[in-house]
Amino acid sequence: MTSIHYEKKRSELLNYFDRTAADAWAKLTSDVPVSGIRATVRAGRDQMRQILLDRLPIDLTGRRVLDAGCGTGALANELAKRGAHVIAIDLSPTLIELAKERYHEHLGAIEFYSGDMLDPQYGVFDYVVCMDSVIHYQSPDTVQVLERLAQNTQEKIIFTFAPSNFLLESMIRFGKIFPKKDRSPFIIPISEKKLQEQIELSSGLDRWSITFSQRVSSSFYQSQAMELTRR
Repeated sequence: MTSIHYEKKRSELLNYFDRTAADAWAKLTSDVPVSGIRATVRAGRDQMRQILLDRLPIDLTGRRVLDAGCGTGALANELAKRGAHVIAIDLSPTLIELAKERYHEHLGAIEFYSGDMLDPQYGVFDYVVCMDSVIHYQSPDTVQVLERLAQNTQEKIIFTFAPSNFLLESMIRFGKIFPKKDRSPFIIPISEKKLQEQIELSSGLDRWSITFSQRVSSSFYQSQAMELTRR
């Protein structure tokens, strides 16, 4: 059971990504020229995607991977290239259709779905990757999401969160004066220490250990990867 806060935020994100920002997100995740602000975000996301990939085996043949919050499909595509069978899920039907168009040659290896990444109907996975898909939630909701994902994950969950620091807090406040198209939606900074403590205290994650953490700072892109490994 997810919290009311999680459900409300999920609804807000669906409205944002499927209606307000679909075109902007399509441009951000392509190679077309973008504004200086979005260029730093693009560079940061490229760096983070590679960090997540580096935490997974080069050969994923026969492995089942969940790309939770897949957006336009770039990470799912790289996972498929390694031989994985990828279930790629995003809230936005618009972004899912764009992902299918961009990576149609891998549709046999990638199954794209618009829906809830926590839905148990998608089955059991060897690995789960959540790139920037829980950065909009408070730390208790983030831990709750991880608990739900852990129920159907055999080896690793690798996710990113917005690390709480002066730079990010300042940029979020400063961002209120940016044009609407250049704003990041609903990002909630989380203390790394607090998140670690909540994970360690979670009964739903008592068989999991934090085995990796790395931050990416690319001007207006501030994100931190964290890896949970089943003991």
